[in-house]
Amino acid sequence: MNKIRKAPKGILGFPVAPFTTSNKLDEQALAQNIQFLLDGGLEAIFVACAAAEYPSLSKEEYEAMVEVAVSVTAGKVPVYTGVGGNIQTSLELARISAEKGADGYLILPPYLVTGEQAGLSAYFKAIAESTDLNSIVYQRDNVAFSLSTLEALAEVPQVVGVKDGLGNMELNGLLTQTFGKRFGWLNGMPLAEVTMSAYVPLGFDSYSSAISNYIPHISRKFYNGILSGDQETVNEIYQQVIMPINNIRRQRKGYAVSLIKAGMEIMGMPVGQTVRLPILPVEKEHYAEMQTILENALDRFPKETPILSI
Repeated sequence: MNKIRKAPKGILGFPVAPFTTSNKLDEQALAQNIQFLLDGGLEAIFVACAAAEYPSLSKEEYEAMVEVAVSVTAGKVPVYTGVGGNIQTSLELARISAEKGADGYLILPPYLVTGEQAGLSAYFKAIAESTDLNSIVYQRDNVAFSLSTLEALAEVPQVVGVKDGLGNMELNGLLTQTFGKRFGWLNGMPLAEVTMSAYVPLGFDSYSSAISNYIPHISRKFYNGILSGDQETVNEIYQQVIMPINNIRRQRKGYAVSLIKAGMEIMGMPVGQTVRLPILPVEKEHYAEMQTILENALDRFPKETPILSI
């Protein structure tokens, strides 16, 4: 049976790594986080990635997170893991992902050392070809793909998607026009709802949603509005929810992670605000602002309750 070689489309869930007050991975809270995302209708689960503080995880914690994700999703949606950074560690985590039953992995850039395009191409290619799992390559920080790099990766069947975290729209236009449907195109900008309206016309049909960890119904309403051309709804959510949250996120480095946990705690999710260094918890004043934003968001966009037939 041939493996389906395509990237997931739609809104992608990136669960956090819940830690106890003693700084241990809380597997039960992780399972609840993933189930919440599934209940919210997200199209894929990306576990042990940047939102889950990937660089801080031990090998044992990584294995546990993948096991929980595969178990909870039970084949309902694809499970992708995060690999990247150190090449040897990446190859080991790719192997673990395959052994634990994941469907693919998101290959994060190598950090600290910036390689030439030929070196970057070989880096992504080596990880992608190390297993039969699907791979999505991620350009952000010190990595921007050239045409030659993606041409080389296009020859690797395992590479099914390209995720962008740079926000260089000229480059994105060039890449999507050149490679079209050969790759799935994923918006990986911080708080991707901010930019999704600009990404969709280029062919990007999925994005990672941080706010889906606590208000997935609003993210869905927003994305449906973009796809259907309901600009009034898009503008209202953008102005009343997306931008206010983004304004807080921009206040401190690391808020791309810790603000997710703050939002989850405000919404009653059992995750707490414990984060690992160098990330710091959300400051009290920003936490209070976030609480006000979410209260207003739920007033304006309440979660619809299914009507049960009698």
